[in-house]
Amino acid sequence: MNTVLVRSLALGGILIVAGWLRLHDLGSRPMHADEANQAVKLGALLERGEYRFDPYDHHGPTLYYFAGGIAVLRGERTLAALTETTVRLTPAVAGVLAVLLLAVVMAPLGWTPALLAALFLAVAPASVYYSRYFVQETLLVAFSLLALFGVMQGRRTGALGWVLLTGAAVGLMQATKATAPVLVSLAALAWIASRRWRGGEAAPVVPSPRRRRPGVAVGLALLTAVAVAGLFYSSFGTHPAGLRDALATYLPMTGRVSGAPAGHEKPWWYYGSLFWRQTQGGYVWDQTPFLVLALAGAILALRRGDRGTRAVLLYGVGLVVALSAVAYKTPWIVIHLVPPLCGLAALLPAWGLQRAGWWRGWGALAVVGVVAWQLGQVRQAVFRRPADPRNPFAYVHSSPDVKKASGLLSAAGAGVVRVISEDYWPLPWYLRTGTNVGYWIQPPANCDGALLFVSPAQAGTVRERLQGRYEESYLGLRPGVLLHVFRRVPDTP
Repeated sequence: MNTVLVRSLALGGILIVAGWLRLHDLGSRPMHADEANQAVKLGALLERGEYRFDPYDHHGPTLYYFAGGIAVLRGERTLAALTETTVRLTPAVAGVLAVLLLAVVMAPLGWTPALLAALFLAVAPASVYYSRYFVQETLLVAFSLLALFGVMQGRRTGALGWVLLTGAAVGLMQATKATAPVLVSLAALAWIASRRWRGGEAAPVVPSPRRRRPGVAVGLALLTAVAVAGLFYSSFGTHPAGLRDALATYLPMTGRVSGAPAGHEKPWWYYGSLFWRQTQGGYVWDQTPFLVLALAGAILALRRGDRGTRAVLLYGVGLVVALSAVAYKTPWIVIHLVPPLCGLAALLPAWGLQRAGWWRGWGALAVVGVVAWQLGQVRQAVFRRPADPRNPFAYVHSSPDVKKASGLLSAAGAGVVRVISEDYWPLPWYLRTGTNVGYWIQPPANCDGALLFVSPAQAGTVRERLQGRYEESYLGLRPGVLLHVFRRVPDTP
């Protein structure tokens, strides 16, 4: 009982740390263009009950439906009422849930490595940063771990509930992002390969008289997965064409995988660069201590690991190979690498802590040192410079200057607001409370209004078409992207 209490208290403390880092001051960072775009879609779902899956330029619907539930609970039922904190609560909660799930998934390998893995994930800079981002990736990580937990429990007990939970989790993965089959396939291959790896001992599985034939269990799980994913993609039966679009999304995805130009091509080693030391303009980014500990754990898994630890290693290696091979890369994808790396990083210090003498002291020192180092990186990347272009996670991020748009809108009152630009996100988020806001790619014949946001390419034409007096200034959209701001000056008698 004392052991269970200690473990529970330790896990509770880790979850408190994970929660504070992910939930504290969620609204401070300016909205990224992708976040703003998805928040506007959430607003349409709240106001009109309307959701239509876009197979060409958006991911799955789970983010919107879960965020919509939280928004309703917080009394925010329109786009104008939504806040940054509300929309980011969904990925933040998913990030905390991922920490809990990693602990229970690692538990068969021992509670010491399980708790250490959860601790490392709780303070992982990439996990913290993108758990505070209104994108699908953190939900996909949490649902992946939930599916793995369901598989483990299903094998152990044979209970139908665990089989159905596994299927539901896989369905949620698919309804979150179309890359879900890749993650499921890599996990299955890692498990099969670990069973065939000579020299590793299998983790004990308690026999169960209720265990079903593997084919039956897999079939039930797949049926559940299809049903759950179908509900979300069809907007819960109100838009059956969403089922067709859920399959159509693989056509543009194939183009990205094959290396077709999309503007996000990176070298094969890009994800690795998010962990090792780099310096940009005096900004030092370095997760090398954590990476070294993970590599040491990988060596330990190779030499002394059982099938469970080797499955973690194989899954991590498979992810690295798959993600590195695709030219299309964005930094938030890296959070899929973090849980297996945390699992590997926990192995060596756990091995030391479970021994007497100086090994125990070394294990404790390694944990404290890496956690402190990672927290320093979190403080810098997440709380001090979250939108700094030198921050490797702040990918084409909106400038803090864009927040001024809300104040400019308020000053414009009920007057006409025009956005005349080929590139204007995340402005629709900051202008969401306006009742007379319009968007143009080309300047209209009548450009006059109380407030105008205009791209440099269109500014000359707009200036020539304006009638009356205007004050002109600038608004930073993103690093290197400025908009001209024209404010109407009232005529004086």
